[in-house]
Amino acid sequence: MQVSPMPPSTLHGQAAAPADVWDIFCRVIDNFGDVGVCWRLAADLAARGHTVRLWLDDAQALAWMAPGALEGRWPGVTVHPWNAASDPGVLSTLRPAQVWIEGFGCELPEAFVAWRACTHEVAPIWINLEYLSAEGFVERSHGLPSPVMSGPAKGWIKHFFYPGFTPRTGGLLRETDLLTHRRNFGSHERKAFLHGLGIADHGEALVTLFCYANAPVAALLAQLRGLQPGAHLLVTPGQATSAMEAALAQTPQACEGLRVTHLPLLSQTMFDQLLWASDLNFVRGEDSLVRALWAGRPFVWQIYPQDDGAHRAKLQAFLSVVGAPAPVRDWHLHWNSFGLAGEDLPLPRARFEPRSEVWDAWAAGLASRLAQQADLVTQLCAFVQAAVTDGRAPKTR
Repeated sequence: MQVSPMPPSTLHGQAAAPADVWDIFCRVIDNFGDVGVCWRLAADLAARGHTVRLWLDDAQALAWMAPGALEGRWPGVTVHPWNAASDPGVLSTLRPAQVWIEGFGCELPEAFVAWRACTHEVAPIWINLEYLSAEGFVERSHGLPSPVMSGPAKGWIKHFFYPGFTPRTGGLLRETDLLTHRRNFGSHERKAFLHGLGIADHGEALVTLFCYANAPVAALLAQLRGLQPGAHLLVTPGQATSAMEAALAQTPQACEGLRVTHLPLLSQTMFDQLLWASDLNFVRGEDSLVRALWAGRPFVWQIYPQDDGAHRAKLQAFLSVVGAPAPVRDWHLHWNSFGLAGEDLPLPRARFEPRSEVWDAWAAGLASRLAQQADLVTQLCAFVQAAVTDGRAPKTR
């Protein structure tokens, strides 16, 4: 299904007056996650009138995630290869940016930093955009300065900027008109969207599966088979498909009585609509978690697994901060513990219901509560303006 890119002016209405140049750097570990967050950030800034250069070491996912981005058809955003930031010929043509964003703690190319230090009088506002977390250290660390102690930028200041779920954090990515689009996504729009994907809606519970390869999909399929009037599983490409294949290898009859549709790669706009259209969304990582939150629909989040088990504390912190009711908490704990030594627990069948009133009310209420907080781009722009006003951007030597 071909999707024409929607320019920021269409997505966000009246944009702000043209303002600053921003450089955003991102090293891609997970094509769906890191680049997804950084692209949404870049597009949202551009929609508000800023000029953004996005520097990536692997931009291939943007071909389907944001059609037109790689061809320069997205107003306000240009995508550049990471290595170009060390090319003297490229650097000599650049307009200096007022803001640098170091995505997820990636180290900026030394040649890029040295070029700025040697050729321009004023340093940029340098922000280390961290991973999303609900742990207590986020509120304590958000906005803290970090002096650069060596190299061409010695004496400059970075600032930590933490996305988060509380007013004392940097907030969550949310385009200015996202919730309006979601509210306007009624039954007619839902039907048209599903039809465009070749999906006929027969009244079953629609369940989106976007997970890592180690997710307990076989147990999920067993639960879905018991639903009335049935379930329709929408499987995303990549690791979710691999998890499905592993489940079917384990139990060839696992999908009996279920409808299963394997989806194509979807643009970010279409992925949002998929979450709005579904009754229950299984999501993973950071970007899709935030979009599931804004969808206001029941969801189960698979956190990125870490070898030392640190992800379990992160998950517990998230469930506490968002006030997850017992059924939601149980499902998250079981969905994330499967496959760890000694923790192969069955999924909690008795409390699973994609159309549960408790789950529906909690998800809708959480989206509403989070929407009362300033979004991440609004807070970033305010932080930059305050830094300029307060003189937090040091002069170069």
